[in-house]
Amino acid sequence: MGRDDSNSKGTNKQSLPQTPDNLKIAPNKIREEIASELDELHQLVEKTKQNTKRKL
Repeated sequence: MGRDDSNSKGTNKQSLPQTPDNLKIAPNKIREEIASELDELHQLVEKTKQNTKRKL
């Protein structure tokens, strides 16, 4: 058997996924959002470093 060559359109096959309005970030807040995510990442790295030092 080969591939399904059906030409019927499936549900949502031709559309892109949409972001809900409550999850969208305003264009003027993008830098603030990136900075907060980088800060969270930095805190996780520091916490991991501290945990590995305690185990040694």
